[in-house]
Amino acid sequence: MAYEEQRRRQMEEDNRKLEELHLHQLSAAGPKPSPVRSEAKSVKRVRVRRDAQVRQSGRVASLPKQPKYRYEDDCPTTLVEKKIRRRGSSMRSDLINRVYATDEARRHANSMAEELLGKLVRGGIGNPSFIKPMKQSHVTGGFWLGLPAQFCQKYLLGSDHTITLEDEEGEEYETRYLALKTGLSAGWRKFALEHNLVDGDCLVFEWVIWNKFYVYIMRQSSYYK
Repeated sequence: MAYEEQRRRQMEEDNRKLEELHLHQLSAAGPKPSPVRSEAKSVKRVRVRRDAQVRQSGRVASLPKQPKYRYEDDCPTTLVEKKIRRRGSSMRSDLINRVYATDEARRHANSMAEELLGKLVRGGIGNPSFIKPMKQSHVTGGFWLGLPAQFCQKYLLGSDHTITLEDEEGEEYETRYLALKTGLSAGWRKFALEHNLVDGDCLVFEWVIWNKFYVYIMRQSSYYK
């Protein structure tokens, strides 16, 4: 009973304050909200069969049919699709045609590279050079060629720049040298593919100017000749 009495007195006090502030009159004088009518209509969904014929206007139907670019079993392969498929297969041909060199073939290629390196340096008076044996990651897949860190720190710039590789035929290939990783990225893939480099081949890099190397290729396949 004491709680009910306290609650009644509190409500009376609240009403008195509302009357003093004239909130009842302000609320009554305000605009009345208009009733909201829902005009949403129920939409009946119609399931269309996938093999149903598409309706077209006479103007569109008279035009020649456009080629389909989705791979479907019931439609002929278009010229564009053939190009896409050929390009996709050629991009991974380096993985399909991988060569795994034997230890003997590796040693043979490395021996020829060391012999050439000795001729290039000529007792320390020739150009700085180094040997780089080829592994799968250098000539397939990612095509990343890491260079000797000590050589890079001593002779190459400490920032990313373009390095030109010149083969034994005088053909030049531009590659991107990443200083932080001390290796060749963009451009090296083209050099490796056009020279048919495989696992076990051994390359000799001769540094001729600050951004150019002469590259000599020792083939592991020469072991079998």
